[in-house]
Amino acid sequence: MTQEIIFAGFGGQGILSMGKFLAFGGMDKGMNVSWCPSYGPEMRGGTANCSVILSDEEIGAPIISAPDTIVVMNRPSLDKFEKTVKPGGLIILDSNLVTREVDRDDVTVIRIPSQTEAEAIGSAKIANMILLGALVEKTGIISKDELLESLKGHGKETFFEMNKNAIEKGIEYAKKA
Repeated sequence: MTQEIIFAGFGGQGILSMGKFLAFGGMDKGMNVSWCPSYGPEMRGGTANCSVILSDEEIGAPIISAPDTIVVMNRPSLDKFEKTVKPGGLIILDSNLVTREVDRDDVTVIRIPSQTEAEAIGSAKIANMILLGALVEKTGIISKDELLESLKGHGKETFFEMNKNAIEKGIEYAKKA
């Protein structure tokens, strides 16, 4: 099983962190993993994306031209990556920040008001974890428990409970989709 994912948004939204935690979860599971960040010189406020590949097989190159899934946290990212998703693929987006509809009808779309939900949990900074929870639930590439272990082992302990709550909220949205 191979899953190619692009996470994209503005710098400072936790785009690279989403990819790292997913990659660590896959690594801890014994999968082959590639994590490739890309961001502009301004970082915070500029565009950022990262490509993550998780596979049971060897990974030939870290470049993704046709992802299985994209997770987008702003409209420019949807504009840039929407057409690249494989038919039958998945688009997960923050509906608070991406106000236009997805133009394709050959992909599954999960729209989550992750900014609003994150603020209700305790901090807008965890909006990314809500989207990551939805990704893990919908794709099954790693389990919720494997993702939580990744957060425990590679994240900050002070944010664990809030991140866990955010992941669970994303899972709820994915189950409804």
